[in-house]
Amino acid sequence: MNKNLLYIEDDHEIGTMVREDLTDRGYKVTWLTSGDGALAQMEDADLVVLDVMLPGLDGFTVGQRLKKEYPSTPILMLSARTSIDDKLQGLNFADDYLTKPFHPEELAARVEVLLRRAGKDAVQVVQLKHLQVYLQENRVVDTRTDEEIMLTGKQLQIFAYLLRHANQILTKEQIYEGVWGETYLDGDKSLMVHIRHLREKIENDPANPEIVETIRGIGYRVRS
Repeated sequence: MNKNLLYIEDDHEIGTMVREDLTDRGYKVTWLTSGDGALAQMEDADLVVLDVMLPGLDGFTVGQRLKKEYPSTPILMLSARTSIDDKLQGLNFADDYLTKPFHPEELAARVEVLLRRAGKDAVQVVQLKHLQVYLQENRVVDTRTDEEIMLTGKQLQIFAYLLRHANQILTKEQIYEGVWGETYLDGDKSLMVHIRHLREKIENDPANPEIVETIRGIGYRVRS
């Protein structure tokens, strides 16, 4: 079940980047450019990502009001302010504070931690042929032996990205940019090599893969 994130940020460039990245990771993101209307969105929100510098009421004021009404919903503050006084002001009510500029991977990691800590992130298990994939725990288990299949960090990232987009045909460019966070360069073999090694670990017959399918001329797909 997708988690609902309420994201409040007035900077269009940062907001677009963050919303797209979190959406790609499987979250449902509601993006507001000010605190107006935030309270009305809190009923369905599992977590709030809140910028400090907003038009009208600042993020500190907005966050305090949201926390008062929904004390169990985690709030992650974002700010270019780095002084200890600003951080302490935010952490008086918020659950975490991340300074700008930040890497999307760090933001996503902090979101996952806060969701787990809040007890809202129930263990998500994906059953795929002879595999059980525990997405939140980054674990893959072979149900025939009950043994964990040891994947590298990059193999896990690629597999998780494909699973988050199950049944979709993804291009090499989409996968590379989604996992590496960089522009794919034509002729780069990194993704192909990682997928070959991934298949050697998870497929019954890596030469005839049934889990990570090759869509000739386009890219790859995982069927759920």
